[in-house]
Amino acid sequence: MNPPTTTSLEMVRMTINGRPVFVPAGTSVFDAARLNGIFIPTLCHLQNETPVGVCRLCVVDTGARVLTASCVRPVEPDMNVTTSSEKVLKARKTILELLMADHPSPCARQENSHDCELETHARAAGITTSRFPRRTLARGKDDSSIAIAVDHDACILCDRCIRGCDEVKHNFVIGRMGKGYSAGIAFDLNEPMGESTCISCGECMVSCPTGALTNKSVVGAVIAVGPDAQGLEAAELLQNPVFKGVSGTFLELNRGAVVKRRFRKGDIICREGEYGSSAFYILEGQAKVSISSPIAHVKTDGGAKGFFKRLTSSLVARDEDKREGETRERTIPIDASVDLAYGNPVAELGPGDLFGEMTCMNFYPRSATVRADSEVIAFEMLRNVLDIMLKNKSFRAQVELNYRRRTLESHIRGVPMFADLSPEFIQYLEENVALKRFAPGQIIVRQGDAAKHFYIIRLGFVKVSEKYPGGELVLAYLSRGDFFGEIGLLGGGPRTATCTALDHVEVLRISGEDFSQMVELFPSVRQGLEGIAAERRAQNQQRIQMERDVPIDQFLSQGLMEAQSLLVLDLQKCTRCDACVNACADAHDGVTRLIREGLRFEQYLVATSCRQCRDPLCMIGCPVGSIRRRNSLEVIIEDWCIGCGLCSRNCPYGNINLHPFEVMADDPDRPGRKKAVIKQKATSCDLCTNLKEPSCVYACPHDAAHRVDPKKYFSEMLGQRTANSVFLKWNA
Repeated sequence: MNPPTTTSLEMVRMTINGRPVFVPAGTSVFDAARLNGIFIPTLCHLQNETPVGVCRLCVVDTGARVLTASCVRPVEPDMNVTTSSEKVLKARKTILELLMADHPSPCARQENSHDCELETHARAAGITTSRFPRRTLARGKDDSSIAIAVDHDACILCDRCIRGCDEVKHNFVIGRMGKGYSAGIAFDLNEPMGESTCISCGECMVSCPTGALTNKSVVGAVIAVGPDAQGLEAAELLQNPVFKGVSGTFLELNRGAVVKRRFRKGDIICREGEYGSSAFYILEGQAKVSISSPIAHVKTDGGAKGFFKRLTSSLVARDEDKREGETRERTIPIDASVDLAYGNPVAELGPGDLFGEMTCMNFYPRSATVRADSEVIAFEMLRNVLDIMLKNKSFRAQVELNYRRRTLESHIRGVPMFADLSPEFIQYLEENVALKRFAPGQIIVRQGDAAKHFYIIRLGFVKVSEKYPGGELVLAYLSRGDFFGEIGLLGGGPRTATCTALDHVEVLRISGEDFSQMVELFPSVRQGLEGIAAERRAQNQQRIQMERDVPIDQFLSQGLMEAQSLLVLDLQKCTRCDACVNACADAHDGVTRLIREGLRFEQYLVATSCRQCRDPLCMIGCPVGSIRRRNSLEVIIEDWCIGCGLCSRNCPYGNINLHPFEVMADDPDRPGRKKAVIKQKATSCDLCTNLKEPSCVYACPHDAAHRVDPKKYFSEMLGQRTANSVFLKWNA
């Protein structure tokens, strides 16, 4: 082969497999072979990443004492390279056998697309089983990311994901941890991927040669297209500024998970109470978001004179029936960038607004109805795409800007004791609060840690719990607009409870310094927060006292401690006539709030009526935050319940029911006119507060039913006998 006659680079003459070639000085042996059509296998090397020579599969014979990794070995004048001698092939086969010994074959990539690079090379080398034993140390799978599945056992430590994250995307999230046999990749400081600072750009997944990092498919990962919905290719999406910086490969892998929809004026985009799996981002046009359910709660009133009488349930607003512990906020939190006014639950959405985020991420019911007020063009996207978009800096900045401009003030003022904050201080907070996201299960603050920040929830649900010797007690589930963290900051002590993200949570984090400045400048704020903190401390002391009086593990394990009132049936007197159940139904418009089954305590049955249980599952997922717990641990259902039924389905005891009411609503077929429709509202046992005695107790003909204070009742009973004589069990 003759050398080039003209070149601007210094050329080096060498020989590969007996074939003379000329390549630019500084070229690696691997690239020299590739440029001349000679194949050398590799696992750790990609053309767009810096070579590191860690897999050693690309070894060649240069005549030196040992074989060398061709991806990091620069060429030299007159170098003689052999790429496929028996010695080289034997070394490569041994390397492949060692890697396959620890590889879960077939891995996720091989199962999904049949292109695992390790398994492909092993098959080409004739390797079906490895001579070497499998490792005993396994790190398992990490399922915390919505977009990317992690299988640490399929990782071969090629470092391609690390270089893709660092060199290509400059995110610097992935690195190596451990040494030798225990070495592996890690996200941040060994956090689960979903809890790390990973933005789900997909570069690591695209770089990975095995099934260690793969695209996580979602059931129903394609949105149906039609006359009003346009499916878009990745290249088309990337031309839109909304998707600036998003990985094109990721969008290609999630083809069909985002469409562009057009809505005519008057079209319903989504309806309150319906389940969904997508979110909407408005590009053009205006839409109205509203709640059509009556803003009222269920109130039960007596009918005829006398004790045993039928009760009538009706809908009344808070102004007509003020209940102790009811929130006084004048806004209703919904799954959008705006809140709704209590007196007029209607607001506008426009370009740049995102709605349906919690429905999409957690499959909750829609919190409100959104109707096009003009021609609307919007992106509809599934959770894989939404998750990566929310981690995209430009998209995230736009969403945060809209929130700070339109809703942040109402969220802060939605906390009653913050009503007196001056506009200037509100503006200061708008500029200085941090918006922080937490993945499901991630701890926001831990009991016993030092208090550093104050939090107001913007999205999602937070579980507040305390640890006791007998177990964990769930104090509350907080939702949008609720706050926590004031006790430690006001008292200067440690956190009194652990707050954990129950689903995808976003909070406003106010620093301890700004919090101190706020309570110093505004005495009414301090007074309000101290009142709340004192009430919560009192409840803590009550629970601590219960721990001293009664074996708390028995209460925690059975969910009895927090109940305000329990219906206890003496099974030695009870004839199973169901008079108590029928009386409850007769008293409440045919909707019973009592089931004659539950826990047994010796000869007593703790019947299933609402007992304010230890872990109030009814509160989880309410799309408008209308069911919550008072500090006394009693559950209250606010006026803006939309009747979606999620609380009823979540309650494991069937203690929350949906009560139907006939109301007048706008007739969509005849604008300006109304028609009668059926709307539902959630309701639970109210202990027949309008009567001298609950109907279930009064109706029992054998004096077997009693309403008791569990703290007093069980404390006295347990005090009369040793804990070993007590036997609590579930009544099958």
